[in-house]
Amino acid sequence: MKILLTGGGGRLGTELRALLPGIVAPTSGEMNITDAGQVLTTAQREQPDLIVHAAAYTNVGGAERDREACWNANVIGTRNMAAAANAVNAKLVHISTDYVFSGDTGGYREDDTPGPVVNYYALTKLIAEEAARAAHDHLIIRTSFRPREFAYPVAFSDVFTGQDYVDVLAPQIAQVITHAREIPHDLLHIVTERKSVFELARRRKADVQEGTRTQAGVTLPNDVSLNTDRWQALMSSWGDGRA
Repeated sequence: MKILLTGGGGRLGTELRALLPGIVAPTSGEMNITDAGQVLTTAQREQPDLIVHAAAYTNVGGAERDREACWNANVIGTRNMAAAANAVNAKLVHISTDYVFSGDTGGYREDDTPGPVVNYYALTKLIAEEAARAAHDHLIIRTSFRPREFAYPVAFSDVFTGQDYVDVLAPQIAQVITHAREIPHDLLHIVTERKSVFELARRRKADVQEGTRTQAGVTLPNDVSLNTDRWQALMSSWGDGRA
């Protein structure tokens, strides 16, 4: 199975390239996802069976200041990837986020209604999911990951999430990519257990200070933890155990 990856130089893309040898990962200079013609030309040249769309604008605070850049990367880029997937009869695997939910309740399932979103980044990612659904054959993965090391001096104890470090979640996402053709669902949640961001940070940064989301400078959801029963059932059916 030939795989074309966007965002190969990013946090998740770097891990996936190491886990999936042979994956084709053009740089942004070689394939600008906001350039429809360049995307189509690359897809037609490579003729992939699977397009994994991991490229995105992910700076939540920056999205409020530069909405055009965020929109172009997350929405226009996804539209272009969906169109290219259709043009070469490839399946599109689109990487989305838990931020498509409001964060009022947590424990969200795949069939729960998303929104209302609480910031501009979340809005673009929710619209991007609809753009991805334009691909005739698609799978949307909602996930959330940090770099291998927690990068900030303060972590919020009142923001709850299933988020984990990228080296924890990337192998699971790679598993999905490997099995993508046989997965009967078009939406999967891949995260770990519910925890606060502060609890997550302390696992790899013992001296991190506790803070609250009022310090963020941008509106953050309270609890975007995700239910992963569907993903767990799939792994059990493959004999791969549990995350």
